[in-house]
Amino acid sequence: MLELEHITYQPQTGRKKVLDNINLKINNNEIILISGESGSGKTTLLEIISGLTDPQRGRIIWKNQIMNSRRRRWLCGLVFQFPERFFLGATIGKELKFGYKSIKEIKIKNVLNKVGLSKINLTAPPEKLSGGQQRRLAVAVQLLREPNIILLDEPTAGLDWSMKNDVKDLILRLSSENSIIVVTHEPELFQELTSRKFLLTAGRLKTLGG
Repeated sequence: MLELEHITYQPQTGRKKVLDNINLKINNNEIILISGESGSGKTTLLEIISGLTDPQRGRIIWKNQIMNSRRRRWLCGLVFQFPERFFLGATIGKELKFGYKSIKEIKIKNVLNKVGLSKINLTAPPEKLSGGQQRRLAVAVQLLREPNIILLDEPTAGLDWSMKNDVKDLILRLSSENSIIVVTHEPELFQELTSRKFLLTAGRLKTLGG
């Protein structure tokens, strides 16, 4: 179980708290949905959970251990909105191997199977993929790190309906092995995936009904 206790964050240049005393518990293999308007702090919350940013107050606990930012970076796999903008490899194969001195081909093959890219051409550049395939590749890059928590920031942004459904199917499959937090402007799209939905507004998380 992942626990957020009293998470509070205010940017140095901001007058208001973006996150104000956030408390949340995420069970193993659970999909959590968080919606909210632009600028409500959804991405900041993911960055804090993933260890890219530290809160001014509060703590994050995993299996009864307080996790510092370094430990959270190992614990979580964060996929940003429009992750294709962050691809660094000249080819898909290089993107998957980026940052590793060595990685077994069977591990890459298994991850690509998991995200539905088993027939992908590893010598092709990432920009040749469709939008949905690029999202799947970004998830595959994170899965190679073997995270316990997967954080998805607007995973269906800019995709057509068929691609959005593909991403939804992928999220559902991943939840068999990972806890998942989905941040989205389209909460109605994910209604059937989770029974726990939240609205982030005025720095606070509000529980939404079914």
